[in-house]
Amino acid sequence: MDWQTSEDTVPSAPITEADARLLRGRPPTTGAWRDGDPVGDRRFASFGAFETESGRSLPSFRLAYETWGELSPSRDNAVLILHALTGDSHVRGDARPGHATAGWWDDIVGPGAAIDTDRWFVVAPNMLGGCQGSTGPSSIATDGYEWGARFPHLTIRDQVAAQARLADALGIDTWAAVVGGSMGGMHAIEWGVGHPERVERLAVLAAPPINTADQIALNSVQLEAIRIDPRFQGGDYYDAGDGDGPHRGLALARRMALLNYRSPTELNLRFSRTWQSDKSPLGHGGRFAVESYLDFHGNKFTRRFDANSYITLVEAMNSHDVGRDRGGVEDALSRVTARTLVLGIDSDRLFPVEGQHRIARGIHSTIDDGAVVIGSDFGHDGFLIETGVVGGHLRRLLDS
Repeated sequence: MDWQTSEDTVPSAPITEADARLLRGRPPTTGAWRDGDPVGDRRFASFGAFETESGRSLPSFRLAYETWGELSPSRDNAVLILHALTGDSHVRGDARPGHATAGWWDDIVGPGAAIDTDRWFVVAPNMLGGCQGSTGPSSIATDGYEWGARFPHLTIRDQVAAQARLADALGIDTWAAVVGGSMGGMHAIEWGVGHPERVERLAVLAAPPINTADQIALNSVQLEAIRIDPRFQGGDYYDAGDGDGPHRGLALARRMALLNYRSPTELNLRFSRTWQSDKSPLGHGGRFAVESYLDFHGNKFTRRFDANSYITLVEAMNSHDVGRDRGGVEDALSRVTARTLVLGIDSDRLFPVEGQHRIARGIHSTIDDGAVVIGSDFGHDGFLIETGVVGGHLRRLLDS
């Protein structure tokens, strides 16, 4: 549940007047990528009918994805990178038409980088239910209207099943590595448990073995913030004009989420009790700098995401329990045969390190004696920001 774009994953900083001016236009009804928009570096794979765990079906679906490097003749060098809640397939590359933001892991993926594209063929899909080219609530259904709230409920396992269809279409029987952080880490665990014969190496970064009651509770408040926005209209808002979509509810959900992605240490050090302007927040209409910071990133988020997709993906996260119908977490994790890196961040208050320790204890093929815990002031987003340290551990895994 992390920010997952490069400019959002730098250390927090006060918002300037120039920053604020960038967002003074009316926000779009949806920030989703739509057919007819510039394609950018996306590729698309289309598939037939798909039945979800809930029993509902999609008559067809599409996954958007990007690739880097070359697939070897023996097809044994493919690495799957799985993004987090609000991410997409644009792991690497500049911001340009079709890609509102630069790649979110540019320092990790590329020629000579930790995931070296001179050696590995890297595939990064936008998950099913997302809003950046893959089929999701903002996609057009067979009746000619957006799916909206009619879109089927998805689970993490549904999304991995869709990714397996993509691997089949690309002719990749076995991934040299599957790498995921946060929600992408949930997908990675499911790959290791559900498809052990198809994964040689596994990297689980800042992800839990289950979504706990505490995490579900935090998610429920965010989803309610979207649903009570009058402009949400039960999910049927796509015909509204700019500024008339559910941007206030979506921005508020984002503000709530951001509080879990960073640590108290970072926020206190960066902002302390400073004011946003010369006007006092103590009864004189001013604001604390941290309030403006949250507002800015909440409003910015509405320009690149879709409210219905946010609900769909958060509910998929809530489904995450690797031990469901598998005899419990430990029995499920014992199925993993891939050489595995489990990594946590000591200041992560969204998915605390106890979860990574439990994952590492349950997998018998880890490359370390337990989970690797890195020190960072950045909280959950440390796996995106501390690229030097994270990259070093990924190199160890890929060289193992």
